Amino acid sequence: MSTNNIPFNKPYMTGRELWYIAQAHTNGHLAGDGMFTKKCHAWLEARTGAHKALLTHSCTASLDMAAMLAEIQPGDEVIMPSYTFVSTANAFVLRGGVPVFVDIRPDTLNIDETLIEAAITPRTKAIVPVHYAGVACEMDAIMNIAQRHKLLVIEDAAQAVMSTYNGKPLGTIGHLGAYSFHETKNIISGEGGALLVNDDRFAERAEIIREKGTNRSQFFRGQIDKYTWVDIGSSYLPGEVIAAFLWAQMEEAQSITQKRLDIWHRYHAAMALLEDAGKLRRPIIPEGCQHNAHMYYILLDSLKKRTEVIAQLKAQGVNAVFHYVPLHSSPAGKKYGRSSGELRHTGNLSDRLLRLPLWVGMDEAQDKVIEQLQQAVG
Repeated sequence: MSTNNIPFNKPYMTGRELWYIAQAHTNGHLAGDGMFTKKCHAWLEARTGAHKALLTHSCTASLDMAAMLAEIQPGDEVIMPSYTFVSTANAFVLRGGVPVFVDIRPDTLNIDETLIEAAITPRTKAIVPVHYAGVACEMDAIMNIAQRHKLLVIEDAAQAVMSTYNGKPLGTIGHLGAYSFHETKNIISGEGGALLVNDDRFAERAEIIREKGTNRSQFFRGQIDKYTWVDIGSSYLPGEVIAAFLWAQMEEAQSITQKRLDIWHRYHAAMALLEDAGKLRRPIIPEGCQHNAHMYYILLDSLKKRTEVIAQLKAQGVNAVFHYVPLHSSPAGKKYGRSSGELRHTGNLSDRLLRLPLWVGMDEAQDKVIEQLQQAVG
């Protein structure tokens, strides 16, 4: 085993994070919604064009808020892919909702928009597209379906900060959108997220839900003379330490994204000959989709081959990983959700996908990853 291990992820710092955290302390405000939170809100709204952006302590929290805003009731159905993180489903199950799992496209691994309409029933309340690897779902088709059937669209854009679809930032096309700033994402704060409110009818209630069900934000803006409990809600604010760290990242978001794209394209070029030789399949990016280089994955020909490649890479100090266990095949997925149709691509592709290390500053480490991968799959 090599002692010079290459991690799958290495959190990046711009150099100003600790200075901004110290400023937050000097300002005497470490709870939520201080100066740095406001800076982050303004950046998100300017960058995305969202009607309102609200920082949260995680993307999971943002999805929880979206489920409350959608007024999910017991028995309401929510259409989503099975190939996603558990938070996508949990947010709605917690309100009594039923995830209805739809198969994914074999090219992008995003929800297959051509299968959504068949999954709609009188109980359907919302569609939750997940922009896998920061590559956009076919949002025009999804929004058309939602409009015809009077459904809400909640974008799980956890992996998609700085990605666009036909020039529109992901997370801003549906009625609501959720971002993640987890340390494994591109723009990070350790833990953190944001809710994008794109339909202004949800804006006021989103603030209230985020502030424990109170109208506290209106009070601090001087719109009311006291605040009180007016709705359901919880404590979804991140502290200023988180927001200060995140602000340093947002200032460098364009640079961080470009550095990741450079790494992504280097992987893509290096994998071309292996793809031509039938050893693997590279990611496919549809026209009109500008991704953010959130991840670089390959598809091998079988679960057995993937297991072998992971073991060989690990022996050489390269930490490559896979995900997800499809939700429809998980114990909780079987208990709380149901599948619409045969999820053939979901099962097949989840067995074959392998994610390669991708983090800003890997440089020489990437040379080793490429070399060892070529040997492992050759």
